[in-house]
Amino acid sequence: MADITAVSPLAPASFPDLPKVAGVTFATAAVGVKYQGRTDVMLACLAAGTTVAGVFTKSTTRAAPVLDCQAKLPGSDTGPAAILVNSGNANAFTGANGIESVNAIVDAVAQASGCDPSRVFTSSTGVIGEKLPHDRVVSAIDDLVTKQSNAEIEAAARAIMTTDTYAKGASRVFETPDGPVTIAGMAKGSGMIAPDMATMLVYIFTDACIAQTALQQMVSDHCDTTFNAITVDSDTSTSDSLIVAATGASGINVDGSSAFADALYEVMQELAHLVVKDGEGAHKFVQIDVTGAVSTASAKTHAMAIANSPLVKTAIAGEDPNWGRVVMAIGKSGAEADRDKVSIWFGDVLVAENGWVSPTYVEDEAAAHMKGEDIRIRVDLGLADGAFTAWTCDLTHAYIDINADYRS
Repeated sequence: MADITAVSPLAPASFPDLPKVAGVTFATAAVGVKYQGRTDVMLACLAAGTTVAGVFTKSTTRAAPVLDCQAKLPGSDTGPAAILVNSGNANAFTGANGIESVNAIVDAVAQASGCDPSRVFTSSTGVIGEKLPHDRVVSAIDDLVTKQSNAEIEAAARAIMTTDTYAKGASRVFETPDGPVTIAGMAKGSGMIAPDMATMLVYIFTDACIAQTALQQMVSDHCDTTFNAITVDSDTSTSDSLIVAATGASGINVDGSSAFADALYEVMQELAHLVVKDGEGAHKFVQIDVTGAVSTASAKTHAMAIANSPLVKTAIAGEDPNWGRVVMAIGKSGAEADRDKVSIWFGDVLVAENGWVSPTYVEDEAAAHMKGEDIRIRVDLGLADGAFTAWTCDLTHAYIDINADYRS
């Protein structure tokens, strides 16, 4: 049996040294939501004036915390804000119990931190269908408020993990004429990963000043080509949440700033890639580029069909350059394609063109590419200019091991 406790071979060497973001502090606690002796609650406190944007799962069975966050955005209050996250229990599909748990946690955080309840955002991740023991979370809130520190983002990233094998963080600092602007974020996610969005929690913080509507538009747009362009197993979670908070502590207004938009995109993309690289049982990180489609939407349909195909993903795990499985995925996607115009590359190796294997194809060259950790599959449909890039991982037996025992 595979070692399901081992850190992903695609993991970075260490958690990055993230810069501190003025206006946000963190604290963590171990309250035994599911496991004893494991940090499982994170509280982030945000300065007055913070603007908050969010994107959430489109699941029709989404969890009570997701529904609560969606109801609170965009919001108009400008007081302090807070984000509380627990791991080990998703507080999903728990009926009225879910709402009761959210309200109890929100009220406790609001009372302890001085936030209006409308400015308290919660997330839960873990097992679905089990009542959240929210009393354990509530009992730690006073201490969490007291212990707040702007140096604890790594501990916060670890507290929100479930089957993750490593904590995930990313940052950017860019210069403006008025001084530097800092962006730092963390994410969790390993399995049940597919748009929209993934079993994934993401929290990104910046000291920039930006209007809520502008921030929301930027986050929504970026999400389409970052967190909604990744997949591990094609399963969409009940609990996906992406929250971006701009504290304004730098005093630097970035409304309309392309530099800020680019930096935020880079942080979101890096975190999305880190989620895929921690895909349950993953040994290979796979980029799938589709060009020549009739539209961007069509290109995405093709890319995700390839990325989600168990046959493609197991071939990658076996380091088999089986281009026939890519042809199959293109054909089954339902998006427009012409068999005789499709070209396929593995890495830089042209595998197929004009409706058949390329006359220049050498399988040993394609097989050599498949042995690497970073795999690229490129498909050109030869129809128009639509293009999309998706990211996925291979599918190994360790994925079965992890999910067969998930509730135990």
